[in-house]
Amino acid sequence: MHAISFIQDLAVIMLIAGVVTVIFHRLRQPVVLGYIVAGFLIGPHTPPFSLIHDEDTIKTLAELGVIFLMFCLGLEFSLRKLFKVGATAFIAAFLEIVLMIWIGYEIGRWFGWSTMDSLFLGAILAISSTTIIVKALNDLKMKNQRFAQLIFGVLIVEDILGIGIIALLSGIAVSGSVSSGEVFSTVGKLTLFMIVALVVGILLVPRVLAYVARFESNEMLLITVLGLCFGFCLLVVKLEYSMVLGAFLIGAIMAESRQLLKIERLIEPIRDMFSAIFFVAIGLMIDPAILVAYAWPIAVITVAVVLGKMVSCGLGAFIAGNDGRTSLRVGMGLSQIGEFSFIIAALGMTLQVTSDFLYPVAVAVSALTTLSTPYLIRAADPLSAKLAGWVPQRVGRVFGLYGEWLRSIQPQGQGALLASMIRRILLQVGVNLALVMAIFFSAGYFAGPIARYMGQWVSDPRWHNALIWGAALLLSLAFLIAAYRKLKALSMLLAEMGVKPEMAGRHTARVRKVVAEVIPLVSLLVIFLLLAALSASILPTSELLILVGLVAAAVAAVLWRWFIRVHTRMQVALLETLGSNQDSH
Repeated sequence: MHAISFIQDLAVIMLIAGVVTVIFHRLRQPVVLGYIVAGFLIGPHTPPFSLIHDEDTIKTLAELGVIFLMFCLGLEFSLRKLFKVGATAFIAAFLEIVLMIWIGYEIGRWFGWSTMDSLFLGAILAISSTTIIVKALNDLKMKNQRFAQLIFGVLIVEDILGIGIIALLSGIAVSGSVSSGEVFSTVGKLTLFMIVALVVGILLVPRVLAYVARFESNEMLLITVLGLCFGFCLLVVKLEYSMVLGAFLIGAIMAESRQLLKIERLIEPIRDMFSAIFFVAIGLMIDPAILVAYAWPIAVITVAVVLGKMVSCGLGAFIAGNDGRTSLRVGMGLSQIGEFSFIIAALGMTLQVTSDFLYPVAVAVSALTTLSTPYLIRAADPLSAKLAGWVPQRVGRVFGLYGEWLRSIQPQGQGALLASMIRRILLQVGVNLALVMAIFFSAGYFAGPIARYMGQWVSDPRWHNALIWGAALLLSLAFLIAAYRKLKALSMLLAEMGVKPEMAGRHTARVRKVVAEVIPLVSLLVIFLLLAALSASILPTSELLILVGLVAAAVAAVLWRWFIRVHTRMQVALLETLGSNQDSH
């Protein structure tokens, strides 16, 4: 009987959604809105009666919709795109998110809502809708214009920061408090996990997919992709992160494989089906009585979203050196909320920390801002022309001088090359240290079961810690040696740039050599102190620590070249994967 009612619910959802979306397509409105309206029409709050019998099963399917939405968002994400988006995307996205969280929180407190409701409202308003913006720009045939490319860059950074917001909100909801130390700890662990997951994933997953693709079976490839997606989501949940994070990361990892276009083609119909159910499920939760009761907050929040995002994103784009017209077009193009906001609102309900009214309010604001998006994008040019006419000449001259000054301070020629080399070295050092920290975190996490297993042969618990910590250090040696070599290259570069012959005279070469030797050694000492602090739970006694250090130093000295070869192979494999994906496009 349950199966029959489920099929009946699914039939109703798909039929009504199909009819409503055809109407919305004819009216040139976003299909997403059609799904939400379909859910509202068949929902429990719409008379004369509800057409849905098993809401719990529909909600489970809707969660699959979230996974597929985030997975496909990850497939569209690219590490190269992230490096190319430049300062505009980072400044605009960061400014927008900080300002909108603050505005949302203040509006919530102004209406007398609880701290959690206000905090979640701020997060709901922070992220713009990738789906709706891409659809609007496609319909308006503006996708290839410069401001549209800047918007896509902002959306990429927003997606990453949005994942961080979800992780932070989950932690805050569980602990019930916000402390700066906890926030830094959560952000640090999340960043570390993302770096390690991306590096290890990019080394392994594209090779697995390439092997499966050799059989030339779409079925095998699809099942493998789905298995990896759900398996990784499960791993992320076990590590106490959001399933949304897992879906996004595994999508971003698969985005670096040669099979990306085929995966996108295979996954698209599944995504469309489950995401339709997700948006219909949102519509099911809309209660007209709540919308009427909260009409004033909805109106205030809608205006705050449009104006807040226009100002924050426009200002961010302008600070990064874009002209006023482009900056305004970026701000007006990003003035709405969408699927990420629904995911954050659903998180609050799942964790039972937000009130029932917040979800329908978020949906109503999203619907209103989505409807306004195409009109705002169209109005950006005429509005910028009017504003340019109103701005006094002196102010316009100051803005022009600011743009010229920004361009003048950017490094040119050899300076730009050096800056690029320093950035690359620091990035490589950061990735290597992230992998080292992940090894030590893992050793601390699994120390209990490992120690119990070792207890059969070694009874002294002090030796347990020494062996676990020593094993972690030996596993980290390849990455530590690579970090040391990169730091040495950086210190030689800095010594060459910083120590001038007119300052040091005939001692120039000697001073440069000292600087080149001291910087990497001091850096290594700081790294070891940091590792000791992070792995305090498994740190051996000082005598055993010295012994472990001496053994590690001896192993490093004997196998130095072997460690370099192993690390080089890994680096080449990583660059080959990234490069081959670029070639395949």
